[in-house]
Amino acid sequence: MTYENGTARDLVILEQIEQDPDTTQAAMASTLEVAVGTINWHIKRLIEKGYVKVSRVERRKLKYIITAEGIALRTRLTIDYIQNSFNLYRLIRQRMLASLAEVKSAGYDTIQLDASGDLAEICRLTCLEQGVRIQTDGAAPVLRVKGLKIFVDMKERAKS
Repeated sequence: MTYENGTARDLVILEQIEQDPDTTQAAMASTLEVAVGTINWHIKRLIEKGYVKVSRVERRKLKYIITAEGIALRTRLTIDYIQNSFNLYRLIRQRMLASLAEVKSAGYDTIQLDASGDLAEICRLTCLEQGVRIQTDGAAPVLRVKGLKIFVDMKERAKS
């Protein structure tokens, strides 16, 4: 999960609080790879909106409690995350199918794939399903994944 937007951060914070009400802002910051001040801002906002309550256990120790509204928010955010993930999967798959159709119409049944991460895995699975082999060198077209776009380069050949 990427944590670039606030809702994704809110989801992770709510999940972490639910799993461990004694968690610290430093632990949450470490999980999200952000500054403690960022976590503090998110938690204050979640408290103001009534999604989280906080109680002091010791002088410097806080306990976070998710309210019923917070549980409902976590559920909504989880569903949104899953729906967005499936939409992204469908989009990449659709673009990969179109690119493979272009490659097949040019007479190729093998490609080179220039991609990484989760999107590369979607591309690999689509190739497997479509009977297109992936090779690392040779005279096959190169499919490059840049962001959410897939580019087909029929002219470039891998360097031996």
